[in-house]
Amino acid sequence: MFPSFLPKAVEQLKEPAAIALAQSIQSQAIATPLTNQPITTTYVCQGSGGIPILLIHGFDSSVLEFRRLLPLLAVENETWAVDLLGFGFTDRTAEIDYSPTAIKTHLYYFWKTLINQPVILVGASMGGAAAIDFTLTYPEVVKKLVLIDSAGLKGGSPISKLMFPPLDYLATEFLRSPKVRDRICRAAYKSQQLISSDGVDCGALHLQMPSWSKAVIAFTKSGGYRAFRFKKLSQILQPTLILWGDADKILGTKDAPRFKRAISHSKLIWIQDCGHLPHLEQPQLTAQHILEFRGEPEIQRISGL
Repeated sequence: MFPSFLPKAVEQLKEPAAIALAQSIQSQAIATPLTNQPITTTYVCQGSGGIPILLIHGFDSSVLEFRRLLPLLAVENETWAVDLLGFGFTDRTAEIDYSPTAIKTHLYYFWKTLINQPVILVGASMGGAAAIDFTLTYPEVVKKLVLIDSAGLKGGSPISKLMFPPLDYLATEFLRSPKVRDRICRAAYKSQQLISSDGVDCGALHLQMPSWSKAVIAFTKSGGYRAFRFKKLSQILQPTLILWGDADKILGTKDAPRFKRAISHSKLIWIQDCGHLPHLEQPQLTAQHILEFRGEPEIQRISGL
């Protein structure tokens, strides 16, 4: 049985991993300073033991992005994934300012309500920028940081300048197009054999949620995540693991060593023969690296070896 708050199209999913994760999505009303009403927030929690791992998805995505990675991590560790404010299946209300500041505020109160202990924070693509921003703001919450093909060294989207009527509507309709999403998906994967129409449908399921376009427009108009300066990144003191697909065509590969240089206690591992989405294209290897990083002795993590 799928949760009733998911769009009806969830019943068309075919990938076993997507079906299983969709069936396990839960919702919780989270009280925040952002609005007088609690925000119904969707998330997945599996596994037990160890330092909690919290997974943060990319732009215009959902917890389903981690359908192949989360179950592998949960075999050995308590593992969470959450739909960020304005994204996924989390409720979108008109009075909220959808911006990076609002996203990290909502994420903090989600953490405080349901987890409330330091976590290993894992961010993929835009989720990496969100994870960096969160770590810098709430360092006491993050014990370790993992960045997967992370955004954060380049500024927000240039289309933010076009986000006024009627171009804002046209931009979101363009993003909604199945052909466009299929093209983006093909660019994100190195192995084209792994791409399926079911995977594209899975990645577009949240587009059917109420006010999806309004939230995307508002977030884009906010400027999104601006580039973090090296001086700012140097303030990250947590041991940091940088995982990067060696054939990333979305963000390229130049930012991986730049993150490594900027974050003192960090190490970089290249995921071979992989595009922008190691957690979907190479989930077993990605999980292995995260779990090994989780268990590294303190002296090894601090040295960045």
